Amino acid sequence: MLLIKTREHLIERLATLEKNECLGLVPTMGALHIGHAALVNRAVEENNAVVVSIFVNPTQFNNSDDLDKYPLTLKADLEVLEKISKDIIVFTPSIEEMYHDEIKSTNYDFGGLEHVMEGAFRTGHFDGVGTIVESLLTLVKPDKAYFGEKDFQQLQIIKKLTEIRNIPVTIIGCPIVREANGLAYSSRNERLSKNIRNEASFIYKTLKSAKNLFGTESAMIVKDWVTNQFEQHPELKLEYVEITQANTLKPVVKKQKNKKYRAFIAVYAEGVRLIDNIALN
Repeated sequence: MLLIKTREHLIERLATLEKNECLGLVPTMGALHIGHAALVNRAVEENNAVVVSIFVNPTQFNNSDDLDKYPLTLKADLEVLEKISKDIIVFTPSIEEMYHDEIKSTNYDFGGLEHVMEGAFRTGHFDGVGTIVESLLTLVKPDKAYFGEKDFQQLQIIKKLTEIRNIPVTIIGCPIVREANGLAYSSRNERLSKNIRNEASFIYKTLKSAKNLFGTESAMIVKDWVTNQFEQHPELKLEYVEITQANTLKPVVKKQKNKKYRAFIAVYAEGVRLIDNIALN
């Protein structure tokens, strides 16, 4: 497995690939878990060569404390990747390598996708995401790039990014991978106590019940029901629940036939912020 730390070395390595070889990219911030492994496995299956980037991007953290607590587990991450394939190219740049002299994000207009849900609660988050993803896509020039649907809003924004920047890549969203109790896999889960990690299964259970309720009730009734459920749970604090059209992320006013809808949720457990979502139809 090849470990590369600089742009120059990465460009040199990618230049050795044959022109007809399909190249896949899996951008990560490390602290790899089963969800990440699923993305990498799919990339390996669908491409001749795969780049996995491991870079904790400072500009997408609106909370400095959250950045400070983000786990750095490069040795364990490399072990995860090596079990998948010894041919993976692992790109682990420094902050200086990616941002040079100024750690600053680009300001984007994602057509409103960036202002709802995560964007409403995490100022500047998607500018930071867009900045590093654009940098990686233009550097690696992959044919396909893989992202998890747990960050579904981010997935839609990255698709929009490739459209507005005319980046020739296929963005592939991969299904959410869950723990045995239904909790969506996340690097943040490791910060939860065993008891609360089990209690957090309530998030997915509530989303599944909301999906059933959405079949007969309005979006507003479903949102109120979800809010009420969390008000009765002392260990979990609901930050938001939203029901939107899947592609536009616009809140649902009235359900329409032939439209796809999705429910999104953000919850705090022991001070750890957890997000999840589910397709409603």
